[in-house]
Amino acid sequence: MAEARIGPNAIIRVGEALVAMQGRGVAADVFAAADLAASFAVPPQSMVPEQQVTRLHTAMRGLLGVDLARRVGAEAGRRTAHYLLGHRVPRPLVLLLPRLPAWLSARVLLQAVSKHSWTFAGSADFTARAARPVQIGLAGCAICRDAHEPGPLCDYYGETLAGLFRALVSRDCVSEQTSCAAAGASACRFQLAW
Repeated sequence: MAEARIGPNAIIRVGEALVAMQGRGVAADVFAAADLAASFAVPPQSMVPEQQVTRLHTAMRGLLGVDLARRVGAEAGRRTAHYLLGHRVPRPLVLLLPRLPAWLSARVLLQAVSKHSWTFAGSADFTARAARPVQIGLAGCAICRDAHEPGPLCDYYGETLAGLFRALVSRDCVSEQTSCAAAGASACRFQLAW
């Protein structure tokens, strides 16, 4: 079986966030520690093996500490949402969804996220429930794979989702990671409420 792959935003936007928050030298050190120096020098333009995403987040936590790594992950998630809204979400949806009732926009957006989950979930089992709050789960999440921490680590996914929901469903949307595999849960779970 071919190794599962994830879209390059999971590498590119982390690199951008690291440079913006810690400088180019620290960013290069993190990428080197993850054996991804080539991806820092020339960002990938196609899907990447999910192990690269796992190594990058592991290296970030190891070199920067968990708290700072989470902040970098959150900033990378915001940058990913911004990129997706400008380049991947069809323009008619960007214009239409904010004008619909929030519950309807949330359903449409969640359908689209579910349909394209293969681009960011890799081998993780993605689940979604259109309720209020919206429930999203990733069992086997690449970001926190093999990590052991008392709290959640997947701010990248949380902020990517929150950015999309804030732009397309409600400006008041808040994302919360309610469980994390790193803390012993069966899946990383997120709630999006407004």
